[in-house]
Amino acid sequence: MLGSSKTKRIDAKTTDTLIGGSTICEGKIMSEASLRIEGQMNGDIECAGDITIGENAVVQSNIQARDVIVAGKVKGNVHTKGKLIVTSSGVLVGNIDVRSFIIEEGGIFQGSSAMNLAAVNEKGNGKVIDAKAHKQQKNEQQAASGGN
Repeated sequence: MLGSSKTKRIDAKTTDTLIGGSTICEGKIMSEASLRIEGQMNGDIECAGDITIGENAVVQSNIQARDVIVAGKVKGNVHTKGKLIVTSSGVLVGNIDVRSFIIEEGGIFQGSSAMNLAAVNEKGNGKVIDAKAHKQQKNEQQAASGGN
């Protein structure tokens, strides 16, 4: 209810807002819960939940969200705390800064990508090593401990 003094707890895992296929939305959207776009969107989006861009959607936005799925067309930069998925029908033109990036066969991505370090778990300590160096390091540790 508008104007209600009671605060309602928002579940960021549920889709709170749907922009329908026959809707054109212009302006900035800020949402605590997830958002699904099936129509057209022009303007920046900041979402604490997930964003799903439907197959027929056309979006010209800079997007910030937890996870993003692109099945339609997006022109703009995408920043996620989690993963970005471009499906086989998806087109993304813009730069990305994400923890995880998946692009299905047939999906199109044009831009630059960066994997943010905030997602690196403590076990990895933020260090990046290649497979050969890792194997060599493991062999050296085994040799130092007597082969066990």
